[in-house]
Amino acid sequence: MMSLPKWPMSIGDLSRETGVKPTTIRWYEAEGWLPAPARTDGGHRVYGEVHLKRLGFIRHSRELGFSMSDIRSLLDLAERPGDDCSAAHAIAMAQIAEVDARMRRLQALRAELERMAHNCMGGHIGDCRIIETLSDFGHGHCAAPTHGDPASYLG
Repeated sequence: MMSLPKWPMSIGDLSRETGVKPTTIRWYEAEGWLPAPARTDGGHRVYGEVHLKRLGFIRHSRELGFSMSDIRSLLDLAERPGDDCSAAHAIAMAQIAEVDARMRRLQALRAELERMAHNCMGGHIGDCRIIETLSDFGHGHCAAPTHGDPASYLG
C-alpha cells in the first residue's frame, strides 16, 4: 500500500517522492519551471502538492524524450486549460516523428553491427573484420550509405 505524501515537504522529501535530485529541483525552480516554494523561518524551502504534480509532469515529459524547449512550451500550455490543445498536439506529433527517425537510425545501426559481426570469421585480431571495419574512418567497409554522416549519429 502506497503512503500519501505529507505536506509540506522538504526538498529531500520531494526528491525521494519523485526520484528527481535536489539540485535538479533547484534548477527547475531557477528556470521558472516550478513555482517558488514557501520558506520556513529558517529559510528552508517547503513544497506542496502543486510542486509534486508539476515535477511529475516534467519528469514524465523527460521520460518520453521531449526536449527542454518542448517541455517549457507544454508547461506554458498547461497553465491555460481553456485554450485549444492543437499546439500540444503539434508538439506530440513532432516528438513521434523524432522517435520514428531515431528508430530508423537504430535499425540501421543494428543492421551495420550485425553485418560487421557476421563478417568476422574468428581467428587473430590482425585479421579481424570487426577491428578492420571500426578502424576505417572513411567508412568504406560500411554498408549504410549515411553511416559516416555526423547527422546520422545518435545523440
